[in-house]
Amino acid sequence: MSDEAQTEIIPLAPPAAAAPPRERTALVANAPAFLCGRPLGEILRETAGLAPERIEEALAQQRGEQAGSRLGEILVRAHAVSEEHVLRALAIQLDLPYLDRIEPESVPGDLAAKIPIHFAKQARVLPLGTSGDAVRVAVADPLDTAAQDSVSMLLGAPVAPEVVPAAVVLDAINAVYDRAANEHEKLMEDLETGDLESVAHELEEPTDLLDADDEAPIIRLVNSLMFRAVKERASDIHINPEEKDISVRYRIDGVLREVIRPPKRYQASIASRIKIMGGLNIAEKRLPQDGRIRIKIAGKDVDIRLSTVPTANGERIVMRLLDKSNVVLDLGSLGFEKWQLDIMDGLVTRSHGIVLVTGPTGSGKTTTLYGALAKINAPDLNILTIEDPVEIPLRGVGQVQVNPKIELTFANGLRSFLRQDPDVIMVGEIRDLETAEIAIQASLTGHLVLSTVHTNDAAGAITRLVDMGVQPFLVASSLVGVLAQRLVRVLCPLCKKPYVPTAEERAQVGLSDDIWARAGNPTHLYRPEGCSGCQGTGYQGRTGIYELMLVDDDVRQLILKSVDSATIKRAAVQRGMLTLMQHGAYKVALGVTTAAEVLSVTAEDRH
Repeated sequence: MSDEAQTEIIPLAPPAAAAPPRERTALVANAPAFLCGRPLGEILRETAGLAPERIEEALAQQRGEQAGSRLGEILVRAHAVSEEHVLRALAIQLDLPYLDRIEPESVPGDLAAKIPIHFAKQARVLPLGTSGDAVRVAVADPLDTAAQDSVSMLLGAPVAPEVVPAAVVLDAINAVYDRAANEHEKLMEDLETGDLESVAHELEEPTDLLDADDEAPIIRLVNSLMFRAVKERASDIHINPEEKDISVRYRIDGVLREVIRPPKRYQASIASRIKIMGGLNIAEKRLPQDGRIRIKIAGKDVDIRLSTVPTANGERIVMRLLDKSNVVLDLGSLGFEKWQLDIMDGLVTRSHGIVLVTGPTGSGKTTTLYGALAKINAPDLNILTIEDPVEIPLRGVGQVQVNPKIELTFANGLRSFLRQDPDVIMVGEIRDLETAEIAIQASLTGHLVLSTVHTNDAAGAITRLVDMGVQPFLVASSLVGVLAQRLVRVLCPLCKKPYVPTAEERAQVGLSDDIWARAGNPTHLYRPEGCSGCQGTGYQGRTGIYELMLVDDDVRQLILKSVDSATIKRAAVQRGMLTLMQHGAYKVALGVTTAAEVLSVTAEDRH
């Protein structure tokens, strides 16, 4: 269920009862007494040093082309004063307190719970606490009395507005409602400690359907699983039914970690709830199903790809999470070195040719392609993509999702693209000869084609195309570059420990003298330690290691001779290409990751 479909209806209310008198704040008290109640321009002249002619100019605009706009808005748009200056002046004018920050921990949860988050964000209001019979409310627009009236009605008490910058209010709203969502984790703690009596009792107690609400235990459990997954940066949630219970695991930084084991009797309810959220058929338990869930957690848009598969012990559920607010579409932030970025820039700005990205599933190939498209995306380019599925919407890019049920395959979509006058085409994956041949023809007729292939290294992509049945001369004439990549975990900056490596350790990971010197001849490397910030793993986040091979004249000659991938790779290395292991070793020398991480993903590079 998407948050966009949930509309909060705020009924009209009579004007709020007058708040009780309060002491003047330090800001108002320090301001000249005559300013209270004076025109805004006069206050800004005294407090912000605004020139009288700028005020007159803004007033003239308010009477003319900007009729209907507030004086403060006109002055901010003209960069005459800042938003903070205007808010402070309004606070003085209206004799209201002004706050430049809010401590989310001090906001009572019971008050915040009475204000729907959608309304709070839209009106930019947040209750701060009580003051006598009134409730102190942070407002970003003290002149919006209608919003204050609605808050008064929702709280059932008169409000005492306090002026706060909009950004501060929104940050506090996210933090306060994020804290409220944390309360869902109480159920998780009960499950982890085995204290299930209250939960079991709540589940087994008959419930009047008319009284049922979103606080039902199973719904709270599923919400908690999703909230905690987002909080801990999990990329996947695995719910695996076993003989006597259910295993729930998160994949964090590429590693699966078990979080809870709910009792077996919750299995059907959990599966049904998740399938309802994903729009799947809850009655069908014998066939695999795929769906999509869109949720919003603490202001973050999260897209979830849902997959169910029937097993001997029940339906196995895997959810892949994509936090759209954390999507990185900058190649410079994905782990590329400066010299690699320069080469990538040359490849993705070409007018024609094929650029391939290779690596196993989950190695970040799609993110790299999105980063490349984001770099070149401009109104003067017609960019089309065909993907399975479309993961990240890109503004100005035509994105098509494959649908085998109606024969919309990579090949058919790519064939149709050529009639759409494209400049750049991205194909999610080249899986067969038909797709490969159309992609090559597109590149030879003046289009830049970006795609992926499942091979272990860069040179392997060339022989993979030939194995599909593509003629070597077509590969040689169309391919301009191949990027192989892997993801390695990044050492936690809070707890990583330095140590001096032995010569054997350096040799094992390929830390040659050349790479050691390129990294600045460090005196030590780092090993993981583990702390609360990284959940005891010693790692936090992931980065890429890359093998970037340019297809130059020498490599083309080898392709035409149909040599094996090892020969092509040796030739590329002789011309300066860093292998995956060598780039990984460079990251180790820089203190970014560990030798164990690099060795775990570059086994094919060991000699």
